[in-house]
Amino acid sequence: MTHTFNEFSTNAIFNIGNEHDLVPFKKAKQSEFYTFIWAKSEPVELIIDSVPFTVEPHSILALTPIQYLQYISGRDVTIYQFNQEFYCIKDHDQEVSCVGILFFGNINIPVIHLNTVEQEKFETLHEVFIDELETEDNIQAEMLRMLMARFIIKSTRLLKAKAGIIETPKSSKVDLLREFNFLVEQHFKTEHSVAFYADKLYKSPKTLSNNFAKLNRSPLHIIHQRIVLEAKRLLSYTDKTTKEIAYEIGFEDASHLSRLFKKHTTLSPSDFKKRLNTSS
Repeated sequence: MTHTFNEFSTNAIFNIGNEHDLVPFKKAKQSEFYTFIWAKSEPVELIIDSVPFTVEPHSILALTPIQYLQYISGRDVTIYQFNQEFYCIKDHDQEVSCVGILFFGNINIPVIHLNTVEQEKFETLHEVFIDELETEDNIQAEMLRMLMARFIIKSTRLLKAKAGIIETPKSSKVDLLREFNFLVEQHFKTEHSVAFYADKLYKSPKTLSNNFAKLNRSPLHIIHQRIVLEAKRLLSYTDKTTKEIAYEIGFEDASHLSRLFKKHTTLSPSDFKKRLNTSS
């Protein structure tokens, strides 16, 4: 059963559902929502941006609206979905906002693993969500947003603990990486240089590189990964030519995109497309 909240004044949408809500994704498409997929007692098989992915039992997967999702199999699933108008327009702390580590952080596909104690805590929170969705009054929207903030806070803590991320008030490397990723998400189709993003962050390119090196990242590699990911999406889910895709991602010469694509995938865009057609 799907529980839905709609706030017509802001166009806010929040849904809680189950595996039946994944059926429309039998064919890959973007969800257009921030999405949590919670595998309860059995694994859930998905394809995310053309890559097969298994969500193990007692795990929660976080996805952004821009990722392509395809549902293969799996039952006993709980789905949480919300749009920007529901949650992201609020003034949340960066750690639990729509630019937080769950959505634009240093882990490409964040998965939160729940032990027995955490399973009970998340089940209790789920019951409160359902109770609030069935209570319609003038503070329902705020209550639901508070519950989602709690859900995101708990998930973020577990994800950071798993990744071994330890931050102090004076440690900002992860925050800097998150801000960089968010800027890349906004500008990667037009801006491909580290200098542009460094300027936006009031840092030098060298400072960015030194900070990210301690997190095993490279600013230029992050930019290139995002460009290649977008090219893969457009090759996989549209009929656009390599030249059209190159232009859309900010390359005047398609050969520049082709070289970058092959460097990251070992395939040219045309060979990548042929492989997709062969396997489908």
